[in-house]
Amino acid sequence: MRHREQTDATIQDRTDGVRRLPGSPALGDDHALRGLDFASQDCLGLSTHPEIVAAAGDILRRFGVRSVCAAPEAGDPGLAVALERRIADFLQMEAALLCPTGRAAARTVIRGLVRPADHVVIDAAIRGGLREDAEEATDNIQPFRHLDADHCRDRLQAIRAQDARNGILVVTESLSPLDSGTPDLAALRAACDAHGATLLVDVAQDLGCLGEDGRGHLGLQDMLGRADLVTGSFSRSFASNGGFVAARTRAVTACLRVGEAALQALSPIQIAVILKAFAVIDAAEGRERRARLMRNVLNLRTALRDRAMSVCGEPCTSVSVEIGFGERARRVAQHLSDLGLLADLAALEDTGRLRLHVTAGHSDAEIARAASCVAAALDLARADTSAPSRRPRLRAAA
Repeated sequence: MRHREQTDATIQDRTDGVRRLPGSPALGDDHALRGLDFASQDCLGLSTHPEIVAAAGDILRRFGVRSVCAAPEAGDPGLAVALERRIADFLQMEAALLCPTGRAAARTVIRGLVRPADHVVIDAAIRGGLREDAEEATDNIQPFRHLDADHCRDRLQAIRAQDARNGILVVTESLSPLDSGTPDLAALRAACDAHGATLLVDVAQDLGCLGEDGRGHLGLQDMLGRADLVTGSFSRSFASNGGFVAARTRAVTACLRVGEAALQALSPIQIAVILKAFAVIDAAEGRERRARLMRNVLNLRTALRDRAMSVCGEPCTSVSVEIGFGERARRVAQHLSDLGLLADLAALEDTGRLRLHVTAGHSDAEIARAASCVAAALDLARADTSAPSRRPRLRAAA
C-alpha cells in the first residue's frame, strides 16, 4: 500500500532548534557553509549509527585502509560473497554482483548485455548512466513517455513487428528523481513478457528507505523477484557509496563478472558498513526509522501545500516543489541561501523544481522552518521578477 498524504501530530519533537552544518575551515568563519540541511541524502541517518561506526572500525583494525579492489584482494573474500548474497535475498533474486558505484552498475549491465543490433526501450525521463550507456551500446534507442506503460508496450510491439530476433531491454526506475513518480511495474512486466523483452529496474532512489520492509516500490507493488535485472546504489540509505546488479538467473551475473565489475568492487570497510546497514534496515529499528522518515515527508508536503505551493509526485525521501524557470529559479536559489536553507538545486534550472531531501532525523521545527523558507524565497523571487524596471525611460528627441 502506498503512503497516504496525511500528517501525524501524535509525535512531538522535544527540540525547537535547527541543525546547522559545521563551518568550512577552508573558507574561514566569514564564509562558512551554514544552514538548515535539506541537501544531504543520508535519509535514515545511518552514517553515524554506533553499530555501523563500530563495524567500520573493526574492519579498519583488522585489514587497515584498503583501496577499492576486486573481492579476492579485499582482505576477506567472504565479506563480498556475504554482501552479494544479502542483496540477492533482500530483492528475492538468484544472484547479485557488487560494483564500485551505482553509475558503474549501469555501465556493467548495459555494456555487458546489450549488443549493437539489440534495442533499448527506456523511460524518457531517465538521464545519467543508464541513458548514456544505452546510447553507447546501440543506436536502437526508443524512449517511451515517462511512466507510461501503454506507450512502452506500443514501442515493443512496433519493434517486434520488424525485428523478431534481436534482444530488447526495457529500462525504468522504481522511483523517478525527476518528479517522484513511480511506474506500474506489473504492467511493464506484462508488456515485456508479451514481446520477449528483458525488464531492468533501477532502485537507487527507494531501496532501503521506502516501504514497511525497506524494499521500496518493488515491494510495495509486489514485484520482488519479478524484474529480470535490478540495479541500484547504496549511497542514499546504506551509509556508503557503491552499487550492484541483481539478476533472476545466476548465468547473467557470471557473464558480467568477467568484465569491468570484477576488476574493481568495494573496499572491506565499505562492505562491512553496508552489511551492518542491511541488518539495521531489515530489523525493527529500520522500520521505526522509515516510519519517522515518512512522517517527516508527509508533514513537509502538507506544510508546503498549506503555503499554496505545488508538490510533485508520490511521497518519498525527496520532496519536489514547483518553482519555475529562468530568473525566478536563480533568485529563489539566492534567497534560500540568504535564509539559511540548504537544498538540492542541481535540477532547478532544467526542471523548475526544487528538491528537499528529508531524513528520519529532522525535527518538527526543522520541517516547519524548511517550508517557511521555501515559501519566503518564492515570494521574494516573485516580487523581484514582477517589480517594474527602475531604469530611466529615454525621451524621444523633439
